[in-house]
Amino acid sequence: MSNHAPSMQRQAGQAKGFDMSSSTPGGRLSTHVLDTAAGKPAAGVKITLKAIGDNGESRTLSQHVTNADGRCDAPILSGEALQTGVYELIFEIGDYFRARGVDLPEPAFLDRIPIRFGIGDAKAHYHVPLLVSPYGYSTYRGS
Repeated sequence: MSNHAPSMQRQAGQAKGFDMSSSTPGGRLSTHVLDTAAGKPAAGVKITLKAIGDNGESRTLSQHVTNADGRCDAPILSGEALQTGVYELIFEIGDYFRARGVDLPEPAFLDRIPIRFGIGDAKAHYHVPLLVSPYGYSTYRGS
């Protein structure tokens, strides 16, 4: 059994505006949100997926809510919809903690967590987990 940490290597995707049609379909994008303060999956987290263009402009592609396991019921993006380019997942984590009765300052230290990443291989599985507490978070490219 290996004790090595997950690979932190980034795949650099380069979008041309919002026209991301140059790659072959077949991959998928998923996430998993874990509440490290409670030691359990974060159910009910609202997530927005955006495509990011060359000039930084964004376009909302979809919205999701995590299930009891802290995951989305289906891939966030898959098949022909998953193209090479730059994307952003926005996690509404302040709403999640408020709904669970966590006493947060106003404004909350963490309210909306944006994670911007590149898709360089549209045939691959990109898993973007979020480990979160009211005062910190981490992410990596999972499997």
